[in-house]
Amino acid sequence: MTYQALAVDGTRIEYRDRKRAWWALAVVYPLLPFLGMAAHSFTGYQIALALPLLISYGLMPLLDHLIGEDENNPPEAVVPQLDADRYYRWLTWATVPLHFIALIGCAWWVGTQALSWWAVGILAYVAGTDSGLGINTGHELGHKRTAVEQWLARLVLAVPAYGHFTVEHGRGHHRFVSTPDDHASARMGETIYHFALREVPGGIQRAWQLEAKRLAQRGQLPWGPGNTMLQSYAVTALLQLGLAFAFGWVMLPFLAMHNLVAWWQLTSANYVEHYGLLRERLPDGRYEAPQPHHSWNANHLVTNLATFHLQRHSDHHANPSRRYQSLRHFEQLPQLPSGYFGMFPLAYVAPLWFRVMDPRLLALPHVQGDLSRVNIDPRRRAAIERRYGAESATAAQPRAPHR
Repeated sequence: MTYQALAVDGTRIEYRDRKRAWWALAVVYPLLPFLGMAAHSFTGYQIALALPLLISYGLMPLLDHLIGEDENNPPEAVVPQLDADRYYRWLTWATVPLHFIALIGCAWWVGTQALSWWAVGILAYVAGTDSGLGINTGHELGHKRTAVEQWLARLVLAVPAYGHFTVEHGRGHHRFVSTPDDHASARMGETIYHFALREVPGGIQRAWQLEAKRLAQRGQLPWGPGNTMLQSYAVTALLQLGLAFAFGWVMLPFLAMHNLVAWWQLTSANYVEHYGLLRERLPDGRYEAPQPHHSWNANHLVTNLATFHLQRHSDHHANPSRRYQSLRHFEQLPQLPSGYFGMFPLAYVAPLWFRVMDPRLLALPHVQGDLSRVNIDPRRRAAIERRYGAESATAAQPRAPHR
C-alpha cells in the first residue's frame, strides 16, 4: 500500500512501508511454544520443549546481527494516514487471544503428557517468556485512548497476572522516567537483580496508589468494579483457577513459575531501556520533559518486528501515544549494541553488562564522562566515582545543551 501526501513545501510525497507484511511476525511469535511441543511430540525428547528459548535467545540475536539495523522513518506528512490504517491496529488486536491460546496450550501439554519435573519447568519458562511478550502487547495497546484497546490491554495483561501495568506504566513510569524517583529506571552500577527488588513491588504499590486516587476523585472506592487493575486480575483468576481445575495440582507450580518469568521479562526490558540515563533538574526543581536521549534505542530489524517496534523506545517516551508503525529513529541517540533478545542475557551477567554498557553510557554526547549527568546507584556511587571520577572532573565543563 502506498501513502501519498504533500510536504510543507508543496512537494508530493509517496511512501510505502516495506515492513508492512513482516509486522505479522509479532502476531505469529506468541505461538512459538507450540513449536517446542511439536518437536517434543516428533522426537520424544523432553528437552525439545526448550526449542523456543533457543530461537529467542540464539537465533533472534543472530538474525539481528546478520540482517542489521533499519533506520528508515516514515515521512511526517504521511503519519496521519499510517496511524489511521487499521491493518496495523488489527495486528495488535489479533495478538491478544493468541497469548491466551499459548498459555492454555502449554497448560494442556503439562496436564496431559508424562513430563519430568524439569520438563514442566522448561515449559513453564517458555510459557512465561511468551506471556512476557503479552505484556509488550499490553504496552502498545495501553497507550491508546480507544475503549477497545484499553480493554484489550487489560485482557492480555491478565494472562501473566500483571494487570497493574497499564496504570503504573502510563501514569507513573512515563512521568518519572530516567530520574532517581522512578523504580522502573535502572541506575548505573545497579545489577538487574537489585533492580528487580525495587521495580516489581514498587510498580504494584504505585499503580494501586494512582488508581485509588483516580477513583477517589470520582467518588468511588478502590475495591469497586471501576478499578481497572481489579478488572484485569479478575480475568487472571478465572483463567488460572480454571486451568488448575482442569489439569490438577501440577498447575500450581507451573503457573507460579510462568507468572514470575513473565514479570522477569518485563523487568529485563525496563532494565535495559533506561540504564543510567538521567533527566536534568530545572531551576524550579522539576525535571526537564522526557527527550529521545533519555531512553536507550535499538533499530535491530528482526526483534523490532517481533515486538511492535518496542526497541524504538526513545521516540515512544517522547511521544507516548504515537503508534508503533510510526515510531522514528533519531541520530545521536543512546544506542544498544544488540536487540533486546541479545541484551537480556547480557544483563543477567552483571560484570559483562557493566563492561559493555558503562563506557557506552559515559560516552554519550549529552554525558561525555560527566557523572552528574548519570543516574547512579547510591550504593555504588563511591566506587563509580573512584573509577571514573577523574574523567568526570575533566568532562564537567560548561557546554551547550544536548540537542
